[in-house]
Amino acid sequence: MLRPTAPRLALLLAALAFFLITLDVLIVTVALTRIGRELGGSTAGLQWVIDAYTLLFASLLLFAGNLSERIGAGRAIGWGTVGFLVASAACALSPTLGALIAARAAQGAAAAVMLPASMALVREGFPDARERAHALGIWAVGGAVAGAVGPLLGGLLTTFDWRLVFAINLPVCVAMLVLRSRLAPSVTRTARFDPLGQALALLTLIGLVYGLIEGGAEGFDTPPVVGALVVAALALVGFLIVQARGAHPMMPLDLFRSSSMRIALGVGFAFMVGNFGSVFVLGLFLQQHLGLTPLVAGLVFLPSAVGSVVGNVVSGTLANRLGTRVPVVAGLSCMVVGLVVGIVAAPTGSVVAVAVCSILTGVGGSVAMPPATSIVLASVPADRAGTASAVFNTFRQVGGAVAIAVFGAFLADRAHFVTGMQLAFALAGVVILAAAVAAARIRSA
Repeated sequence: MLRPTAPRLALLLAALAFFLITLDVLIVTVALTRIGRELGGSTAGLQWVIDAYTLLFASLLLFAGNLSERIGAGRAIGWGTVGFLVASAACALSPTLGALIAARAAQGAAAAVMLPASMALVREGFPDARERAHALGIWAVGGAVAGAVGPLLGGLLTTFDWRLVFAINLPVCVAMLVLRSRLAPSVTRTARFDPLGQALALLTLIGLVYGLIEGGAEGFDTPPVVGALVVAALALVGFLIVQARGAHPMMPLDLFRSSSMRIALGVGFAFMVGNFGSVFVLGLFLQQHLGLTPLVAGLVFLPSAVGSVVGNVVSGTLANRLGTRVPVVAGLSCMVVGLVVGIVAAPTGSVVAVAVCSILTGVGGSVAMPPATSIVLASVPADRAGTASAVFNTFRQVGGAVAIAVFGAFLADRAHFVTGMQLAFALAGVVILAAAVAAARIRSA
């Protein structure tokens, strides 16, 4: 058990972990143009700077959830933090784009170890559902603060040297390790690894993301792309078979028996399509299409991120008063409105319209996600919180990776950037609207 004073420390550590994980997607987005100029690379190559991170992150989350339960959330988050520190240093020192992509993949692997452990620490420290709702809102503030400072900090640091966007992680990692040293051991349970399932999950996601990114750059009828997508489909079928028949599955299919759990997973996927996808698109739009500097582009995102912090803080109160369904549906609907603004305003090149789009998508997502996370954790006993959170975040990260891959394909033709942006936002809007309709069926609690 944790020490009596540990819940707050555990929550702070968990929030810092979520901050760091989110920061290293958003802070890089506004640095991509400068990285491309110095290290070279096409749009597809720059997509890999983001997707190498999200790919390994998504691929290893299920394994990481199992690891968190096996060795304890506290130890798992410590291991992940050390790995993230080392990988961040490697990113900052990368001499080529290939080396940077490899280091980003290592960062993603370390982030995968941290995230389920951070959610499990919240589950351990706040067993009461109402207290946990507020705690999850505070935990989510870590991601919202990363959203607030990420693009702006990325723009500021990139003005001096893009390598600083990775070096800034080092003091945060040190602070997390200090906090970790003050926590007592977490609860553990016997849990065997599922190596075949892990291999098939990795193969599925690598094939899918590679096929989508390279398909957008080279064409979806080229043999490597077709082969990658076929491999992904076959690996997915094999993965589901192994999970259904295996004695120790990494993604137990009985987690999907709850309709609310299934809806929450869909909400997580849709949120990332809209959130990370829109930040990626808008970051390129502001710099490559409108010609803004990284710092000014980061400032455009600042109002959205500040609103997101507020949305995360009030989300728990809304869920406790109105039930989980209302904030989830309202938040997703707000995101759809923001994407519509982006579609309408794209041809005008209005920076104000871009800011409004990002505000609506950011605030809407911040209101929707903590209640969705609460549904996931409430659906399982405490000793399965690591696995449940890993499944949830796998769906989230797959949504983000797929969005960046698909949207990057839409934007590959610079001559038709605005049309590609509109198509990307229209697709994201449809996905989020479908999730909102499904979320209307959540049984509020």
